[in-house]
Amino acid sequence: MVDRREENAILTRTGPGTPMGDLFRRFWIPALIADEIPEPDCPPVRVQLLGEKLVAFKDSEGRIGLIDEFCAHRRVSLWFGRNEECGLRCSYHGWKFDVNGNCVDLPSEPDDSGVRQRMKLKSYPCIEQGGAIWTYMGPPELQPEPPSLEWSLVPAQRRFVSKRLQANNYLQAVEGGIDSSHVSFLHGSSLKSDPLFAGSKGNDHNLNDLAPVFEVAEFDGGLLVAARRKAGPDHYYWRITPWIFPFYTFIAPRGPHPISGHAWVPIDDENCWTWSITYHPRRSLTRKERAAMAGGSGIHVKYVPGTHTPLANKSNDYLMNRNAQIAGTLYSGIEGIGMQDASLQESMGPIVDRSLENLVGTDRGIVMMRRALLRGIEANKNGGPIPGLTAAAQRVRSCAIELPRDVSFQEGAKHGVFPELFSDPVTV
Repeated sequence: MVDRREENAILTRTGPGTPMGDLFRRFWIPALIADEIPEPDCPPVRVQLLGEKLVAFKDSEGRIGLIDEFCAHRRVSLWFGRNEECGLRCSYHGWKFDVNGNCVDLPSEPDDSGVRQRMKLKSYPCIEQGGAIWTYMGPPELQPEPPSLEWSLVPAQRRFVSKRLQANNYLQAVEGGIDSSHVSFLHGSSLKSDPLFAGSKGNDHNLNDLAPVFEVAEFDGGLLVAARRKAGPDHYYWRITPWIFPFYTFIAPRGPHPISGHAWVPIDDENCWTWSITYHPRRSLTRKERAAMAGGSGIHVKYVPGTHTPLANKSNDYLMNRNAQIAGTLYSGIEGIGMQDASLQESMGPIVDRSLENLVGTDRGIVMMRRALLRGIEANKNGGPIPGLTAAAQRVRSCAIELPRDVSFQEGAKHGVFPELFSDPVTV
């Protein structure tokens, strides 16, 4: 039997050679918002993923490179390099590398010496899709098909994508994403006021029934975590949150509003990128919706100018407003749904000690997700099938629905959870 501390280490460590890191490297991973390298020969960008320090650039022909950040010569950071003539040239001694990590110019050595030909940096393939740059960091022979998550396939006018730095391990962020029981408390006041959540009939169910019953079902891509609340004498209100391997969660829309979701991507073991995605499968996002997202509404945040660091952060106590907390206008005293979540997840410490937890019935989804990740590690180690790799496994959607009490959510919400691509969402 695995010790709880040992299990926690397995689940949270994602660096090179770790069991979880090996599993994550089997997937396409969102690495950059596409606008971070907007044009050929633009400045390179530092990228850290799964504990690896890399640098991304777009070469003169528009090809995307993601290579080891440090020059093969004296390990100078190539972030200081010159992006020119189809390669990134180190500013120290002029060694130049292409998008595949090949050394294409080594000015200080004669070419017939063979030194240049032996120099190669680690590199990972990249694709641009859905407003993001994705990379695959696993064994080349096992590279899966491109992502098929619905938000990454809709036209650009139907989606809004942002990312923010979060100072804690990816797993406690994912666990927050599938925990619907906290919504009635932490986000209760925001449900009434946030322009991307307000006005839904389902909000009343969230606020009136503070003790949801959780049911969890497996599917080919991960788990369906369903929170059931009372909706009158004969019906239940269901909010169904998919968790898709290895780090995606999706939030059921409220009323006519768009769908939202997250990708919680490890930077290293103590930090992650929180990708926030809002999209509508059938229509363009309105100017008003886009303005609200850019202003930090919904699951998005305001930033320190010129960075992906939230304006409300640990260094300023998340701009805590105790007066608003006491008055009840902000339950936690922190503004914004995104930072309400992040503040509490970061408060657990960089990696929470799960051996000290006291889990209850509403944590069933969290327990099952951890078990699924451990099974995924074993499948990867033994050459078995891994959930979430195929297009079909990624074609799932969050859903909010009222159903008669004698109808299971697996049956009654099937059309909303596994819909036709680009169809209208099911919501209350």
